[in-house]
Amino acid sequence: MNIVQTGNGIRNFKDTGLAARKVDFTEIPQIDFGPMSSNDIADRLRVAAELKDACTNVGFFYLKNHGVPQHVIDATFDAARRFFATPFEEKMRVHISHSKNHRGYGPLLEENTDPTAKGDLHEAFDLSLDIPADDAEVLAGHTLHGPNVWPEDLPNFREPLTRYYDEMILLGRRIFQAFALALELDENFFAPKITRPGSSMRVLYYPPQEGAIDEKQIGIGAHSDYECFTILAQGGDIEALQVLNASGDWISAPPIPGAFVVNIGDQMARWSNDLFKSTLHRVINRSGRERYSIPFFYGCDYATVLTPLPNCVDDEHPAKYEPVTAYEYVSGRFAETYGYFRKEES
Repeated sequence: MNIVQTGNGIRNFKDTGLAARKVDFTEIPQIDFGPMSSNDIADRLRVAAELKDACTNVGFFYLKNHGVPQHVIDATFDAARRFFATPFEEKMRVHISHSKNHRGYGPLLEENTDPTAKGDLHEAFDLSLDIPADDAEVLAGHTLHGPNVWPEDLPNFREPLTRYYDEMILLGRRIFQAFALALELDENFFAPKITRPGSSMRVLYYPPQEGAIDEKQIGIGAHSDYECFTILAQGGDIEALQVLNASGDWISAPPIPGAFVVNIGDQMARWSNDLFKSTLHRVINRSGRERYSIPFFYGCDYATVLTPLPNCVDDEHPAKYEPVTAYEYVSGRFAETYGYFRKEES
């Protein structure tokens, strides 16, 4: 295994604790989402059945024919590259601690998604639903709602990110329709719960990690996502995302041109009483090249009470979770991950 050092967690990349098993990517299902636009309910039910199988057995799937224009995706990646290439001092002008609503720039090691680790090796720019500071919910103390922040001297940055955000909101509504059908609910069951969804978007930059590596300091440590589901665009052809399967093996999730990676988050796991799996995953960029990605975390309205759905509970599967609002759950997870957020909330 070519152990470089022992006793401190630093190992060569060939160590099996860090390397993903090279398997055919079809172990993470590929789903054609095109039929969800069909007027024939039978077509939509077929998509829902595939989604249910993927969500109950894997928690991850590739989404093809999703309808988001490729030029919108490309423009967002281009904007991300230009932002992260600006001087550190310029990026720090929009540091996330300057925002009251978790918006803006996060440098290397700003967050720590794995509580047992030492910090995540990526840079980030965060945005969400752009809500005025004098909005009633903001004034009521919903610290995850509020206005976005933008760099002042970077042209053509705000526009592509905002367009991408709007496209994700539309796609997410269609995914929620498919999830409702998969859970044997009315197709519009979730619609009243996503009128002002607590959804956030990030553009991420991962420098390459080469040579010896500390297992406790990688691109993003092992974690589950907080919201209902995540829609991820992976830039280029770099394999870095790894998914933990039921056998405890890390499975590589390489990019597929034209497809998003979608994974279930904790809110949907709670709603479905763990019928849908919120699966641990991590990122290690060993490509020798810079990696960029765009995750969109789709949540529900913050006032929504998350409690197991009645049709996901029976004598053999009693309710696993006490009711909690979406805001209480997500803000609690943010406090675990971000040091600055803990200080503001305390």
